[in-house]
Amino acid sequence: MEQYKKDFIEFMVDSQVLKFGEFTLKSGRKSPFFMNAGGYVTGTQLRKLGEYYAKAINDNYGLDFDVLFGPAYKGIPLSVATTMAISSLYGKDVRYCSNRKEEKDHGDTGILLGSKLKDKDRVVIIEDVTTSGKSIEETFPILKAQADVEIKGLMVSLNRMEKGQGEKSALYEIKEKYGFDANAIVTMDEVVEYLYGRPYKGTVYIDEECKARIDAYYEQYGAK
Repeated sequence: MEQYKKDFIEFMVDSQVLKFGEFTLKSGRKSPFFMNAGGYVTGTQLRKLGEYYAKAINDNYGLDFDVLFGPAYKGIPLSVATTMAISSLYGKDVRYCSNRKEEKDHGDTGILLGSKLKDKDRVVIIEDVTTSGKSIEETFPILKAQADVEIKGLMVSLNRMEKGQGEKSALYEIKEKYGFDANAIVTMDEVVEYLYGRPYKGTVYIDEECKARIDAYYEQYGAK
């Protein structure tokens, strides 16, 4: 496992963004773990988060693209922080773009924030986590309605590795349905591999009991 992935797992725990317990997801599933990018609230956290995303995007897609699109609302700070990190780490300027939930009819009009989209723009979509793939169902038509863009891929922070709307993982279903790659900074397998039975700052976050709950969850909801 690459060092930045190990560092990112520790970063999620330190930021209290990745938690273990019992959580009810939007899908109604009862999950033994939860990841909430809304927990990144400080300048230092957002700077580091942008750097992790930038490294993962570079590893998976390279930097030959024009726009980083972050769907409202959580995707807005993600896209801003990551475009800044790409500039700082790699000296490459890409534009950030996000959508509004409601179209604005005065001032900075339209449904987009940041850069406008142009025909032939190459776009990477950035999100916090994708459980079922429903968010892309909303995002994809928004992008295509604005311009004839090429979507190079989707980057999320954590691949939950569970069923999407069918039996396969949400990220795999996205690739099958829309024809672009979908990747994550880390997978839940990597999180378990790194934290299981390993004390981190004096705490074992995934002990035997937690591991059993995670295993039971994947028995029911794990992607085939």
